[in-house]
Amino acid sequence: MTQRSRIDTDGPEPGGPSIDAGAELDPVHPRKLPKSHLAPRATGLTTAEVAERVARGEVNDVPVRSSRSLTEIVRANVFTRFNAIIGVLWLIMLVVAPFQDSLFGYVIIANTGIGIIQELRAKKTLDALALIGEAKPTVRRDGTASAVSTTEIVLGDLVELGPGDEVVVDGEVAEADSLEIDESLLTGEADPVPKQPGDQVMSGSFVVAGGGAFTATKVGREAYAAQLAEEASRFTLVNSELRNGISTILKYVTWMMIPTAIGLVISQLVVKNNNFKDSVARTVGGIVPMIPEGLVLLTSVAFAIGVIRLGRKQCLVQELPAIEGLARVDVVCLDKTGTLTEGGMDVTELRPLGGSDESRIRKVLGALGESDPRPNPSLQAIIDAYPDNEDWRCTQSLPFSSARKYSGASFSEGDGESSTWLLGAPDVLLPSGDTALAEIDQLNERGLRVLLLARTAGDLDAPSVAAAAQPAALVVLEQRLRPDAADTLRYFDEQNVHAKVISGDNAVSVSAVAGKLGLPGAQNTVDARRLPTEQAAMAASLDANSVFGRVTPRQKRDMVGALQSRGHAVAMTGDGVNDVLALKDADIGVSMGSGSEATRAVAQIVLLNNSFATLPSVVAEGRRVIGNITRVATLFLTKTVYSVLLAILVVCSQVEYPFLPRHLTLLSTLTIGIPAFFLALAPNKERAKPNFVRRVMRYAIPAGTIAAAATFCTYLLARSHYSGPGSLDAETSAATLTLFLVSMWVLAIIARPYTWWRVCLVAAMGACFLLVLVIPWLQHFFALKLVGTTMPWGAVGIAAAGAGLLEVAWRVVDRRFA
Repeated sequence: MTQRSRIDTDGPEPGGPSIDAGAELDPVHPRKLPKSHLAPRATGLTTAEVAERVARGEVNDVPVRSSRSLTEIVRANVFTRFNAIIGVLWLIMLVVAPFQDSLFGYVIIANTGIGIIQELRAKKTLDALALIGEAKPTVRRDGTASAVSTTEIVLGDLVELGPGDEVVVDGEVAEADSLEIDESLLTGEADPVPKQPGDQVMSGSFVVAGGGAFTATKVGREAYAAQLAEEASRFTLVNSELRNGISTILKYVTWMMIPTAIGLVISQLVVKNNNFKDSVARTVGGIVPMIPEGLVLLTSVAFAIGVIRLGRKQCLVQELPAIEGLARVDVVCLDKTGTLTEGGMDVTELRPLGGSDESRIRKVLGALGESDPRPNPSLQAIIDAYPDNEDWRCTQSLPFSSARKYSGASFSEGDGESSTWLLGAPDVLLPSGDTALAEIDQLNERGLRVLLLARTAGDLDAPSVAAAAQPAALVVLEQRLRPDAADTLRYFDEQNVHAKVISGDNAVSVSAVAGKLGLPGAQNTVDARRLPTEQAAMAASLDANSVFGRVTPRQKRDMVGALQSRGHAVAMTGDGVNDVLALKDADIGVSMGSGSEATRAVAQIVLLNNSFATLPSVVAEGRRVIGNITRVATLFLTKTVYSVLLAILVVCSQVEYPFLPRHLTLLSTLTIGIPAFFLALAPNKERAKPNFVRRVMRYAIPAGTIAAAATFCTYLLARSHYSGPGSLDAETSAATLTLFLVSMWVLAIIARPYTWWRVCLVAAMGACFLLVLVIPWLQHFFALKLVGTTMPWGAVGIAAAGAGLLEVAWRVVDRRFA
C-alpha cells in the first residue's frame, strides 16, 4: 500500500486539494506505516449485507432539505398575527355588513395564496438545485469504491475519505493515511486533529490532509450533526436586516394599533350611539388599514422569486438573506485558483537545477503523481506530463499544508536506493537570496506558477526537513484564466465594490494574473508573510492594497475580521477546505459547485456552474429585492400612519369615522396592493443602503401625516357643507377623493424614476378609480357618489395642496438624509 501525499502551493482548486483549514501550525510530522499496515485494504460490506441493513431500516434516512415542507409553508403564510386579526374582523363584517365591506378578507386570502404558490415554486427550485449539488461520499462495497447519495449509506458501511471530504455520518476510523480532521464547525477548535485507526469521527467535520476510511457507527437521526446539517440547509429568512427591520416595524405598529383601535371602538359604539351595524362597520374600517399585512407577503414573494431567478442560472441560495447580504457587501475577497483561473493547468517547462539529470527528475515527478489518489489541477498537470514510474514505491509521505506550503515523500527506488523529495513553493523551500529566486520571480511576473522539486537528506519526521533541501528542478505551470473573470471584476469596480485577491500562491504571480484581468490596484501587491498581526494595522494594509499572496488559512480568517472591524460588509469566495473558516466568518460565503464538500456546507451561496460571472446576477437580484421592498414598505407604512392618525383625530373630535371597509379596500388595492406587487418585482440597480427602518419611516411619517391632515380637513369641510339624509355618504365620498389623490401622489413619487411601464401603472390606477366614480353600479357597490361640484372640487384643491406639501417634505428628507 503506497503512502499518499498532497502537492500544491496554493489554496483550493476544483478537485479538492488537501489544505490545512486551521491555524498556522508547526509542520505536521509524517507517519511511517508499520508492516501490518501494508496488508490489503478492507473490502467493506457485501451487497447482501447492505440489503439486510436497508430492510432493518439502518439507513442514513435524514432528508437534507433545502426548503420548508408544504405544511410549514402553508402554516407560515396562513397563521400569522395579522391574518388572525383580519380574520376575526372579516367574520364580524360578514355578519353585520354588506358583502362589499368584507372584500378585504378575500384580498387577504388571495395574497396568502400567492405567497404560498411562490414559495412552493422556490421550494421546487431549491430542492432541484440541492440535489444537483448534493455531496456524493465514496463507499467501499464488495471491494469496489463507488459514489452514493448520503441517504444510501447504511450502518457498517466503509466510507472512504480524501482531502476536502465532509464526514457525513458518525463512525470509527478503519484506515488512516496521515489523516487530519478539522472539527472546528462542531467544537470551535480550529486546529486539525490527527486521526488513527480506532479513533472516532463525527459528522459535520471534514478532512484537511491525508486520507483513509471509516466505518459508519451512527446513521440517520442518531448521527451527531444530522439535525444541525438539516437545519442549516433549510429555506430560511433569518439574519436579514430587511426582514428584521420589517419585524421591528410590525412590533411598533401592533403596540400603536391596540390603544388606537380601543379608542375608536369606544368612540363609534358608545359616544356617538349610532346604528350598531353601521358603527361596527366604520370601526372595522378604521382598524383594518392600520395593518401592513401585505408588506410581509411581498417581502417573502420577492425573496422567493429571487431564488427562482437565480436558480435558472445554476446558483443555489442556501439561505435567502444571502441574496440581500451580497447586495450590501462593499468588499469581495477572491481566491485566485478556481475563481479567477480555471481548474485546469498545463506544464509548460521543466528546468533542472544544479546539473540534475532530467530523466531522473521525470521519474521523481511521475512517482509523486502516482502517490496521490485525488490529484488537484497542479498535480494532475504533472501526472499528464510525466507518466507513473512503477519501479518506485512510496514508503513515507508528508501531506501538503497551507501553513507549510510544501509536501514531501520518500521512495524506495527500483535499484534498492531510497530518496526523499519535497515539492512546493520555491520562496518557502529556498533561503532568501538564493540565485534561483531571481529566475523564479521573472516567471511569476509573467503570471506563471512555479513549483520547486528539491531533494533532502533529512527525515520527513524532522521539523527542519526543508532547511536541508537541495533544489533539483523547477516545474513551470500555466494557469487558464476564466474568460468571464475580467467582466465580473469590471462590474464590481463600477458598483464601488472593492475586490481583494487573497491567495496562497506567490504574490508576484497572483499580481500578474490580476493585472491580466484588469483588477484595479493589481500592482499593489503584498506578501502576506509581511502583514502585521495587529488587527487595526492589518485592516489599514487591506484597505490600501488589492492583491495578497502567500496567505495562510488563519490569515484569511483574520483578514475577513480585520475588514469587518472597519465596518465593511465582506463576501468571501472559495472552493477548498482552507477557505472554510474564512467563508464561515464572512458576511456572505460563496462556494464553487466543484469545490470541496466542506465549503459547500458552510457557504450561503453555491455557484453550481462554477462561474464567477454569476455573482453580478446575485448582487443585482439582492439590490432589486432591497430597493423595491424599501419602495413598497413606504407605501404600506404611509397607509398605516394615516390610518392611525385619522383614527386618533376621529376619537378626539368625537365624529363618525368617515370610511367603510369597502372604501379603504378600494384605495389600498389601487394605491398600494396592485402597484406594490409590480414595483416589488421590477428591475432595480440602486446600491443597497443600511438602516432600512429609519429610511422608510423618514418618508412614511411625513407622507402619512400629510395624507391624514388633508383627508380630515376635507371631511370636516364636507360635514359643514352637507346636511340632511345621505350627508354622511357625501362626506365620505369627498374624503375618499382627497385621500385617493394624495395617496396617488405618494405612489407617483415612489414610482420614480419614471419608465413607460411605471407611468402606465400609475395612470391605470387613476383610470380605475375614475371608472368607479362614473359607472353607476360601481358607485353603488363602493358607496361612492360625489354630490354637487363645490365640495368635490374643494376636495381636489385640498389634495393638490397636500401633493405640494408631499413634494416639499420629500425633497427636505432627501437633502437632509441623503
